[in-house]
Amino acid sequence: MDSDVIVIGAGLAGLQSARRLEQDGRHVIVLEAADAVGGRIRTDIIDGYRVDRGFQVLNPAYPALYRDVDVPALDLQSFGVGAVVRDGQRSTTLAHPLRHPRYALGTLLSAHTPPSDLVALARWLGPTLLRVRRPVRSATDETLRASLDRAGLTGRLRRDVLDTFLAGVLSDTSGGSSARYVKGLLRYFVLGAPGLPRDGMQALPEQLAAGLRVPVRLDTAARGVHETSGGVEVTTDAGVLTARAVIAAAGPHEAPGLADIPAPVMNGLTTWWFCTPESPLAGRFLMLDASGPGGGPAGPIWNTAVMSEVAPSYAPPGGHLVQATTLLDRPDGLASESEIRRDLERLYRTSTDGWDVIARHVVPHTLPAEPPPLVDRGPVWTGERTLVAGDQLETASIQGALVSGVRAADAIGRLLAG
Repeated sequence: MDSDVIVIGAGLAGLQSARRLEQDGRHVIVLEAADAVGGRIRTDIIDGYRVDRGFQVLNPAYPALYRDVDVPALDLQSFGVGAVVRDGQRSTTLAHPLRHPRYALGTLLSAHTPPSDLVALARWLGPTLLRVRRPVRSATDETLRASLDRAGLTGRLRRDVLDTFLAGVLSDTSGGSSARYVKGLLRYFVLGAPGLPRDGMQALPEQLAAGLRVPVRLDTAARGVHETSGGVEVTTDAGVLTARAVIAAAGPHEAPGLADIPAPVMNGLTTWWFCTPESPLAGRFLMLDASGPGGGPAGPIWNTAVMSEVAPSYAPPGGHLVQATTLLDRPDGLASESEIRRDLERLYRTSTDGWDVIARHVVPHTLPAEPPPLVDRGPVWTGERTLVAGDQLETASIQGALVSGVRAADAIGRLLAG
């Protein structure tokens, strides 16, 4: 045998499972088809700017981070807990009153936060915020849209802020996601201030990979998995590797090519990155658009932020970086550069003539869809010695990927010890 376990895929789930297995004394080989670790979490450095492949953030409130990641070493640069809401000619900063006291009065008195909506929001989300453990998973779950309607959260807070913010987080404008899943995510947003590692989002998987005794084999794609009487054979372009067990932790859309498991529905987005001569907006808040008829975006952009205000390390000295995100479940998810520029000019109330495109990332496989009910699936055995792991089997999040890696490692450990 070449190894006790072969892990296919060096995304978060694969790296986490490999780390846990090594800690238990197992010899592990990690195969990664790409030229770097991270899976769907990658950061490019272009002309001194750091641009993540798709708009991503890291929430330090995720419990799995505290258990297995040296979060201080990532040197997180935090977003403000709130948003700037553009409504026609006006913009309003809505912020967590305890985190940002200077905006407390304006937030409470804003037309975007009517008292009836605040009461309904507390009624809808309050029980989840008070629950110490993760939300109960059961068949009584329902869609986000139906859950908000039933709670009476139907006014401007929802139309102008919540629907737009959550669509960006989920890469899904339909409102069809699991309400329990969304409540769990919002709990983490309330408890933590999402941010960006100093060296970009890829610093997270790189830290996990650096803790492995055996380095990840990059540029090594697994072409097939075949169980034998004594173990598992994994075919690569460089030959066949053998192990006692395999964890298939490739991307959710790639795993079906290696194991007998259906491909999940994936949500997607497009992120544009611009360098600008001046910062178009001071502050660390995400901007949302409520200028459309009845609220919501009036153009293709669902959220935008001056990333260099949030994370100065994302731009070289004197440079400024702006991201703008569109969603692929909308007809304008692939809007042209001229359409994006016009929308940015409207949102920031400034010309974009001096702005240069650094990168444009179309990411069709951003997150697995999470329709109700939210069920506790866990890693899936597709053979006696082949296990599939990934956030599509937990929750569509960094938290879900890390938890899936741990659960897969535990399951393989029990198999090998038996």
